[in-house]
Amino acid sequence: FQVRVVLKYRHCDGNLCIKVTDDVACLLYRTDQAQDVKKIEKFHSQLMRLMVAKESRSSTMETD
Repeated sequence: FQVRVVLKYRHCDGNLCIKVTDDVACLLYRTDQAQDVKKIEKFHSQLMRLMVAKESRSSTMETD
């Protein structure tokens, strides 16, 4: 199962765009509200943390 996440911020107009796709479905969310930007940043950091934790677990399993 593969998913790609793209996060783009345009400072000139203050828009933040997050795109999530698995080549079958594509979700796109665009906002210029500061409250939404904070929520997206929190979601993105949690996602990155989970991905790193999964990679470290799988590499540990491979070495055993």
